[in-house]
Formats: sequence, structure tokens, C-alpha cells
Amino acid sequence: MEKRRMEKLGIETSLLGFGCMRFPVTPDGKIDRERSQKMLDSAIAAGVNYIDTAYPYHDGESEPFVGEALQKYDRDSFYLATKMPIWLVQSLEDAKRIFAEQLARLKTDHIDFYLLHAIGKESWEKIKKLGIVEYCEELQKEGKIRYLGFSFHDGYEAFEEIIQYRAWDFCQIQYNYMDTQEQAGDKGYALAERLGVPLVIMEPIKGGSLANFSDDINAKFHSMDPEASIASWALRWVGSHPGVKVILSGMSTEEQVEDNLKTFTSFQPLSAQEEAAVEEIVKELRSRVQNGCTGCRYCMPCPAGVNIPANFAAWNRYHIYGTYDHVKGSWENGIKENEKAKNCIKCGKCETHCPQKLSIRADLEKVQKELDAARG
Repeated sequence: MEKRRMEKLGIETSLLGFGCMRFPVTPDGKIDRERSQKMLDSAIAAGVNYIDTAYPYHDGESEPFVGEALQKYDRDSFYLATKMPIWLVQSLEDAKRIFAEQLARLKTDHIDFYLLHAIGKESWEKIKKLGIVEYCEELQKEGKIRYLGFSFHDGYEAFEEIIQYRAWDFCQIQYNYMDTQEQAGDKGYALAERLGVPLVIMEPIKGGSLANFSDDINAKFHSMDPEASIASWALRWVGSHPGVKVILSGMSTEEQVEDNLKTFTSFQPLSAQEEAAVEEIVKELRSRVQNGCTGCRYCMPCPAGVNIPANFAAWNRYHIYGTYDHVKGSWENGIKENEKAKNCIKCGKCETHCPQKLSIRADLEKVQKELDAARG
């Protein structure tokens, strides 16, 4: 198993981290405990020593399950990560109550890697106002937290402010070859590396989007290595960055565990030739975008109730990845029927406000027609 040393902390972690937000579930939606236990056991036996969960995962079931599942192991043989759900914290007392609950759920007296969960500019202001960082620092002094960090979901400017606020032990960002300009992105990676802050990476496969493409794109990957999975290229791309110390994979099947273990047990960073090939594939994928909607929402609200940015996001995503599976969830469940493109009344108000000067009315017609056809 590939290991990475966090020089700042003086410890070594497995490059592959087990993300506990996508365990297999039973027909009633509960964690399939038998399968999930075996998957965790397989990963740990292969050398995975970083286990990541959070308060809300699996509707609150993940922490209790993980706490039980890890009881068979020496507590010093793995690093346990979980997160403070800032959106549920309205007072310092809330934070104290939740942390005590997490220790009980996880059946432990300390958390190795504790994160302020999914923070951005607004939640950061709340964190400072409530004194959450200072509280966590006290927990560190008491030995209840070993390392303090944050997971981030916002733009680069907010990231720059937060990461430089104090000497964080580590931080967690979304990073993959399609999202180099999103959220913290390349600039955030470079800043963390310069500051010596170890990086834990989430969404390396972009929620599964980078695990399968249209046949022509899949063929490009297979031409480089017929035996390698499509997902392995995304993981290797992230792991080729030396500032990355843990790559979280939310594994939901035994096959995913096996494939990830294969990738990280004999880990190979991308060669210069492979990196160039991936970059060319990314360029081709991005060229498939149908319009330049940036999600700025200047077109909103729509008088007819159409969620214009959401429709265009689904449409562009469908064309980028080339399969309906990539948009099935958003098109069938995420966008309500009364928010879909078909409800456009052609008033044109949106186009008068669009900074990109998009032909919104005409494009909405294409969205509905193409995604309905793809759905079948």
C-alpha cells in the first residue's frame, strides 16, 4: 500500500483513504453492515489506515457503524477522521454536545483528524463568531483531537483567507482532473503545498463521473492500458501531486475496493506521456460543453419558474460525459417538473440579463428535447 508522510505531523498515512459516505445499503436504505464490514476489513488488511466518516453520512448511521466496525482493531493501528457539522451548530453548546455525541457514536476517546465540515465564506464567519476554532484547540490540548483541519466547499478567495488564518494541521479539498479551476482548485493546491499544509482529497473521481465515459473516451484510456480501470486514471492523476497525502474514495461495492487496492498497492504516478494524454482527454471533454452558462444566476428568478442554471448544468454534463447515467439523478429527481426547461414561456427576460449573451430560450428547447430522448 502506497504511504505518504505528513512531515508537518510526523506521521505516515495510506495514500488511499476509505470514505464512509457511500457504503452499500439494504433495500430499506440502511447500511448493509455485513458487506460494509468485509469491505473495511479488506481495505485495512491491504494497508489502508485512514478511515473518514462524518456526522450526517448515511443519515447519521455512518459514525455508529464505523465505531462498531473498528472495535476489532488496535486503536493505534488506524487514523479516524470525522467532522463537525457546522450547519447544525448555532452556539458553542451545540458544538460541545455534537462532539460528545461523536465520541460516543465512534466508541473512542479521541478523534485523530477532526474537520470543520464543508466550510465556506459564510460558515467561516459563523465559526469565528462562535469561537469554534478555539474550542477545538482546547480539545486538542485535552488529547480529544489529535489534528485539526477543515473541509472546504467555496471559491479560491475564501480558501485563501481560511487556510492562512492559523497553522492548520491539514485540510481537505475537492480536486480532480476536471475540477482544477473549481473551488480551491489548482491555486488552492499550490497554496497549501507552499504553506506546508498536508492535503486530503475528496471527490477524486467526481462522485463516480470519472469512472466511465462514452465509448470513444473510454477507448482512449484503454489504449494506454487495457487492464486499468477508467477510475484508476483519476486516482493516479490526484496521487501524482506530492502535496496530496490521502485520497478519499467512497467505495460502495466490493469491486471498487478491489480495484482501488490494485491501484494503490502498486501505485505509479502518471508519466509525462500519460499526463499529457489525460490533459488532451480533458480538453476534448470540455469542448463538448453546449453553452457557456457559468451558473451566475443573473437570469433568475424565471417568471415561469424554470431553474435555468440547473437545466443547463444537466445538459452540459450530459454532453461532456456522453452517458445519461451522469445526469439521471439530477434530471429525474434533482430538477422538479415545474422547474424543467419545458415550462419556458419564451418571454426573453432571462436573455436581457445574461452576461454571456446566451440564446437561453432556444437552448432550453434543446435541453428538454435531448434529455427526454436520452431518458427514453
